[in-house]
Amino acid sequence: MRFVKILALLPFLFGGMVSALAQEDGEEAEVYQVAVRVAPPFVMPGDALGTYRGLSIELWERMGERLGFQSEYTEMGLGEMLHAVEIGEADFAVAALTITPERERAVDFTHPFHTSGLGIAVPAESRFLNWWGAAGALFSMDFVKVVAALCLVLLGTGFILLLFERKKNAEQFGGGWLEGMGASFWWSAVTMTTVGYGDKSPITFWGRVVALYWMFAGIIIISSFTAAIASALTVSSLGSGIEGPDDLIRYESAVLAHSTSAEYLRERQFRFREVDNLEEALDLLRNGSVAAVVHDAPILQYLTQKDADLGVLPGTFQRQDYGIAMGMGNELRQELNVALLEEIQSPWWKERNRFYLGR
Repeated sequence: MRFVKILALLPFLFGGMVSALAQEDGEEAEVYQVAVRVAPPFVMPGDALGTYRGLSIELWERMGERLGFQSEYTEMGLGEMLHAVEIGEADFAVAALTITPERERAVDFTHPFHTSGLGIAVPAESRFLNWWGAAGALFSMDFVKVVAALCLVLLGTGFILLLFERKKNAEQFGGGWLEGMGASFWWSAVTMTTVGYGDKSPITFWGRVVALYWMFAGIIIISSFTAAIASALTVSSLGSGIEGPDDLIRYESAVLAHSTSAEYLRERQFRFREVDNLEEALDLLRNGSVAAVVHDAPILQYLTQKDADLGVLPGTFQRQDYGIAMGMGNELRQELNVALLEEIQSPWWKERNRFYLGR
């Protein structure tokens, strides 16, 4: 019986010996040619020549460790790197590559590892002009309409409270109807803004029910009102006249050649100028040659975060899903997808996103 057990273990022992011999022979890992394009913070030049760092590079290197391969990087332009993968000059392309139907017809992609959208970079005015724009927003017709609507709501709430309090709380809400409405309007305003001076308060049961309801409603109204004002002041501090993608039709923008932002503007017949790199596009924006730069929002935010002359409008549009490109029918696709999903679902990926993107 013991002899039979030893015979059953022989295949495993033999396999382990072969594996050990292979390691002793120094069997080298597979080396793939990887096309990259500098797109901070996803791909950035490393400390040594031919090396790169960034969110996409770190992800790719960890996938390589999982699957036992190494990479040799070659920097290329956007269209060039996709063409290199398509004709087999490069095995993979790693950058901030958006998955689109047109690109999917030429090359294959892994599952997405990052989702964002397009953003718009515009010139920022001087501090004096920023405050002037903010003041203009506070006296704009839209702002006046919002304040008028809020006053109507305050009057309505005050009137309802007055119906319950006028007779039983004449000391605070008594007198003529005009005087009573003035007192109830004042109560509505100080309650909504949570100032609550305490000079007026309901004493009846239904009056207090109205007061309790108005306290909770006031929190929601003030929050929405604050958000609307903050958005208006943020946009007014950027002095291009562009507040969103619909405004681009009136101006000329700069975009990266062969990019999804160029496709977006071309489909809508907007005026734009194609450049070879984002630094050139941002330089055109600084010197006033174009009114905006349209590109992936996280990249624009990273490049302009310390630039006092430029800013990025709040919000994104035209969803962008980043993936890693490879040739059609690549045998590693399934293994790469599994390794990618394992990495982006790990705490490590969340920490690296916070490190590079601030979230």
